[in-house]
Amino acid sequence: MSLKDKTAIVGAGCSRFAEHWDLGAEDLIVEAAFEAYADAGIEDPNRQIDAVFCGSLYSAMGPVDVSEALKLYKPTTAVYNYCATGTETVRAACMAIAAGVYDTVLAIGYDKPKDRGVSGPSVNIRDVRDLPATPAGWFALAAAPYFRKFGADREDLARIAVKNHSNGMLAPKSFLKKKITVEEALSARMIAWPFGLYDCAAQTDGAAAVIVTRADLARSFNPAPVYIKAIVSHCAPNPHTDPDHDFLRWKATETAAQAAYAMAGIRDPFRQIGVAQLHDCFTLTELLSYEDLGFIEKGAAREHIRHGTFELTGDLPVNTDGGLKSFGHPTGATGVRMIVENVLQLQGRAGPRQVAGARLALSHNIGGYPTGCAISILGID
Repeated sequence: MSLKDKTAIVGAGCSRFAEHWDLGAEDLIVEAAFEAYADAGIEDPNRQIDAVFCGSLYSAMGPVDVSEALKLYKPTTAVYNYCATGTETVRAACMAIAAGVYDTVLAIGYDKPKDRGVSGPSVNIRDVRDLPATPAGWFALAAAPYFRKFGADREDLARIAVKNHSNGMLAPKSFLKKKITVEEALSARMIAWPFGLYDCAAQTDGAAAVIVTRADLARSFNPAPVYIKAIVSHCAPNPHTDPDHDFLRWKATETAAQAAYAMAGIRDPFRQIGVAQLHDCFTLTELLSYEDLGFIEKGAAREHIRHGTFELTGDLPVNTDGGLKSFGHPTGATGVRMIVENVLQLQGRAGPRQVAGARLALSHNIGGYPTGCAISILGID
């Protein structure tokens, strides 16, 4: 059964993403959820919401954290899929509604990694073709093969960072509000070649939430609902050990995109998608995603980056709120935050970063090494 047009988002909310040393996870959950309630016109959550789906990577206590913070004692399900957790959380809500189990659901993603007392990811990925690596080191391994084959270079990555920093300046709840130049990006300290400081997303604390309901009930909550045209999840062989992995693509993105386009009835994503939020954990990940999602041909990213195709005023604006590069990556919240931004864009509420005329919006959320990918496509018709 296709999920197309079975469900709709009628409320969206997002906390400020930051290093919240003075707030707890419950504060961020309340901030995001109550904004979503207000957006959907929900005044009595215990009566109007049937269930909760919550996503978090760093907390094993999701149902407790959310139910206690909101005093919302409903069936509550924890969702986990690495960095794709946020989109998976919304997908789980959509499936439950489409199956007829619930009418109206709160989907919320949150994480507070700064409370762990470390400055960045503490994970050390082992057995990467026998080469130990951090996430930056692992993702950076895709750069040399791509650069060699297609002629891209560090300046192309720097242009992506500059674009996302500029967009993030226009998003009130972003973390990094700092414009940078290509020269600054190129001269920043090296993290894992070719990634300098500005090629890597930060870690922050944050939460984001949406209210999802049956499509036929949507206008009883909100006069301008946003419909789920597709929401899918796919996985692929672990690229650490896959003998067919060529370091030029992420297979999970390619297969998830094909499934999402089939569900939404999209034949030409570059012309039909009006705005997109892509998983830019590193600038190279965004570059590869332009191609893996079928927006452009493999190897064509450099030309489009230099032409401004994916800038706010380009043919297909990408990461209109600044993406992970500006918001940071509180893992469970990221995918939901992307969906919140697309809701605002489709409803014409994105302020100075508004993309004119967008009727379909895509979000792309990878997870694992990356072995998984979750994609949503939202629309207003």
